[in-house]
Amino acid sequence: MRLGIGSYTLTWACGVPGHRPLRPLTALALCRRAARLGVKVVQLCENITFPRSEWTDVEATGLSIEIGTRGLLSSTLEAAWSAAQYFKSPFVRLVIDSAGHEPSPAETIRLLQPWAARARETGIRLAVENHDRFPATVLADIVERLGTDAVGVTLDTVNSFGAAEGTEHVVQTLAPYTLSLHIKDFIVKRVPSQMGFTVEGCPAGEGMLNPAGVLETLRAAGRDPNAIIELWTPEAETLEATILREAAWTEKSIANLRPLIAG
Repeated sequence: MRLGIGSYTLTWACGVPGHRPLRPLTALALCRRAARLGVKVVQLCENITFPRSEWTDVEATGLSIEIGTRGLLSSTLEAAWSAAQYFKSPFVRLVIDSAGHEPSPAETIRLLQPWAARARETGIRLAVENHDRFPATVLADIVERLGTDAVGVTLDTVNSFGAAEGTEHVVQTLAPYTLSLHIKDFIVKRVPSQMGFTVEGCPAGEGMLNPAGVLETLRAAGRDPNAIIELWTPEAETLEATILREAAWTEKSIANLRPLIAG
C-alpha cells in the first residue's frame, strides 16, 4: 500500500461547477505537487484537465498514475482505457452515474459486460466506486455477476452515507473486492436547531473516520490497495481562500496518515 493524492483531493483547484479558477489545476501540475509532497501515486479522474499532449510529461514525473472516469458511454470508457494502458494503471476507477443516466443494476451489468471482457484481455480491471445510490450489497452483487477476475471496487469511506449506510458496514461488505481506496474523513454535526445533522469533510485523521480500522479490515480481507486521500473541503469566503484551505488540508492529511502508510 502506498499513499497518494488525486484530482478529488484538490477538487476546488481543479474546478467545480460554478466555481472554476482562472487557472485550473492540470494533471501535470497535480503530479508535480504530489512529487513535492512526497507521495508516489496520483489518481487522475474526469474532473481534471488532462490533454494527451501532457501524457509524456506526466509519465516523466516517475509517479504511479491511476486513471478514473465517470459514466458508461463507450467513448468515455474507451478514452479511459487508452490512458490506463499508456500509464500502466492496474484499473480504471469508475463512477457509474453520469448526468442524465442513472442505470439500474441490471442495465449496469449489461453495459459493463463487454468491458469486463476487455479487462480480462488487457489485465486492466474495472474498479467501480461506491457512490451514493447503490447500497454496498448491490454493488458487491454487480461485481460478482461481472466476475471478480475483471471487476472490483473503489472503496470510498464516506460516499455511501448518501445510501444511508455507515462506514463500518460498507468497508466490511466491500473490502474483499477493493482495488482502490479513497480515504475521506468527516465530521457529523447537529444543526443549530437540533433538528437534523450535517456531514462535513475534514483533514484525514482529524474526524470521525478510523483510518487504522479501515486498513485493518482491508488487510484481513487480503487487500492492499493504494490509499488515495480525498477531501470534502467546505467552501470559504472566496474561491482563492477555499483553494488555500484544501491545499493546507492535503498537507495535514498526508502528515496524519504517514504513521499508518509508509509507502
